[in-house]
Amino acid sequence: MIEIRDLSKSFTLHNQGGAVIPVMTGAQLSVARGECVALTGMSGAGKSTLMRMIYGNYLAASGSIRVAGTQITSARPRDIIRLRRETLGYVSQFLRVVPRVPTLRVVAEPLLALGQPEDEALARAAVLLTQLNIPERLWSISPTTFSGGEQQRVNIARGFAHDYPALLLDEPTASLDGANRDVVLRLIETAKARGAAIVGIFHDEAARNRVCDREVDVTGFTPARVA
Repeated sequence: MIEIRDLSKSFTLHNQGGAVIPVMTGAQLSVARGECVALTGMSGAGKSTLMRMIYGNYLAASGSIRVAGTQITSARPRDIIRLRRETLGYVSQFLRVVPRVPTLRVVAEPLLALGQPEDEALARAAVLLTQLNIPERLWSISPTTFSGGEQQRVNIARGFAHDYPALLLDEPTASLDGANRDVVLRLIETAKARGAAIVGIFHDEAARNRVCDREVDVTGFTPARVA
């Protein structure tokens, strides 16, 4: 489902004379349907960079990224947009939504974008918000007014509204209490059971051990470690 071959990435510092900083080279990763792979490594090793490259936010310098057959490194913008709408979900650490849109519609939006009937999409959103312990009295207001923990749970609900065949998860259990952490881990287990291929960053070791099938240390892809 997700195949990465000989992937390299560098950043150009335009405000420092165009200096080029290599950050990753020769990255390899394969994630099958129903598998959850944890990216590990010290802070700055490139975990988030690799996730953003898979999602198409960062351009690769060279190499190949395929998600469900789509070649991310050469795909047209319209193809990336379609892939994100239908196939590749991304739960980041931060909620980014249009202000003043009610929470219930924020969570339902991925389903509405796919053409699902409004009543069905809103019903699915309500189920997820209930599971993640967001009080119903908050559903009609914008989540931009919520606490950090509440925003994180809304972001997770939104990310799991559609049954994406592939998922990217960036610290999905960070700062959650025990009850909500367990809800999120059960959502991940359910996604795996239906065949989703998942790549995640989990600093929560217990969570990583529970839902991840294996770990990939991205430190091995940094230029300093290349022979």
